[in-house]
Amino acid sequence: MDTSDITVSARFPQGRARPFVMVIFGASGDLAHRKIMPAVYELCCGKAWPAKTLVVGYGRAELDTGGFRDGLRQAVREHARSAFDEGVWRDLAGRIHYHRGEYGSREDFERLRARLESLTAEADLPPNYLFYLSTPPGQFEDVIAHLGASGLARKGAAGDEPWSRVVIEKPFGRDLDSARRLNGLLAEVFDEAQVYRIDHYLGKETVQNLLVMRFANSVFEPIWNQKYIDHVQITAAETSGVGGRGSYYDSAGALRDMLQNHMMNLLCLVAMEAPASLEADAVRDEKVKVLRSLRPIPPDCAAFGVIRAQYGPGEADGRTFRDYTGEPGVAAGSSTETFIALKLNIDNWRWAEVPFFVRTGKALAQRVTEIVIQFKPVPPVLFNRPPTGPMQPNQLVVRVQPDEGISMRFQVKQPGSPLKIEGVPMHFGYAGTFGRKVPEAYERLILDAATGDPTLFIRSDEIEAAWSFVMPILAGCDRVRGRALPRYAPLSWGPREADDLIAAGGARWHTPAAMDPRQAQR
Repeated sequence: MDTSDITVSARFPQGRARPFVMVIFGASGDLAHRKIMPAVYELCCGKAWPAKTLVVGYGRAELDTGGFRDGLRQAVREHARSAFDEGVWRDLAGRIHYHRGEYGSREDFERLRARLESLTAEADLPPNYLFYLSTPPGQFEDVIAHLGASGLARKGAAGDEPWSRVVIEKPFGRDLDSARRLNGLLAEVFDEAQVYRIDHYLGKETVQNLLVMRFANSVFEPIWNQKYIDHVQITAAETSGVGGRGSYYDSAGALRDMLQNHMMNLLCLVAMEAPASLEADAVRDEKVKVLRSLRPIPPDCAAFGVIRAQYGPGEADGRTFRDYTGEPGVAAGSSTETFIALKLNIDNWRWAEVPFFVRTGKALAQRVTEIVIQFKPVPPVLFNRPPTGPMQPNQLVVRVQPDEGISMRFQVKQPGSPLKIEGVPMHFGYAGTFGRKVPEAYERLILDAATGDPTLFIRSDEIEAAWSFVMPILAGCDRVRGRALPRYAPLSWGPREADDLIAAGGARWHTPAAMDPRQAQR
């Protein structure tokens, strides 16, 4: 029996998603080409994409449908995880269309409505619409307002037919007020059950596996608390600089670009209580409780206790890096951070006095996202004192990317005598265990939106709770705006001040090692 067929049917249940029309706003942009359409192609390869479903790209670029298809074909060849299958692509391409229009034009949205009505009638499809906003965030409000004014968006329960749903990429607002304003506009046009605020980290297999690991294994849940855990580290590091995103990044920085969304979501999944069920609202209720339990960081503390830095110029690993302030699109003398590190506390019974150390940045030593659970050391008797101690505490490392997996470090006796103890890792890797590439996050998230499952998407109150926590930090950073930020060398692990931050808590940052046992560094 071909086990890949079993995997496809279990991973992507067939028959759940009814045919619909996926309308991608910003279809000529980078995200649609690198992530969205390769994910759609993979769903077609896995027979999870309803056979008659149409894709309509909406953009300002002067393209026709033929040129749009040609560009997507090249993008799929370059970015899809599977080998290119001409037959699969030919079938998908025949259902791809392009519609040129402006995001602020009521007339262009009226023309889009007429086009969709014509296409659905010709293909004998119900007018079920999944609107995907992959535009710059400055266009979100125009698109949402015109979806409502044109009648394309229809309020109603997520499962009612014909249905309409909207997927919105981050960043969702740039502060609490703008997030509330955007939520308010969405509420005028859609019901909350129709809104899918996407964070691609939540679609990654290892992130989802956090809940399974915690709540499906009796060995972990009893020790997942302040009695046994010393501290938690969350790292999201990129080796690239800001590249061509300088103008956007300089208006956002690591705080808005990563901390408010990705890092907060990872924190919630690590710290949340067991939900009453796997229903979407039960899971999201517990995440919101974590955010509301975060100990506030006042602006005065944020100004000096939150570590912010920028990468400087240099050459590393055969690459030349400009100083951040010399990147195209970055303002001269900018004090926008490309690196941030801070200590968080969750004031509830489970996590009382357990610090969470968080760091994220550009131009760091390794592209990696991981969560490290460091357990408390064993008592300083028997083995954990000279001559065999002190020993490294046990660690559980959850690797989110790139080589997704889980590693546990524990103590063993080296063969022979005298008695010598060494910490060794035990690894689980998705690719090695299951013998294939892990599906991309966008595959899962797009399919969930198509089938009406919002579990892995962000609810409005979660967005606002995260912004409420971040706002005093932003205010504190603004008070010292203009002060020169510390610099760190390209492809290092960031500034010395970040090491001092965690050292003050009696710890040090975990240095990521490969999850493949053959490459593991002891």
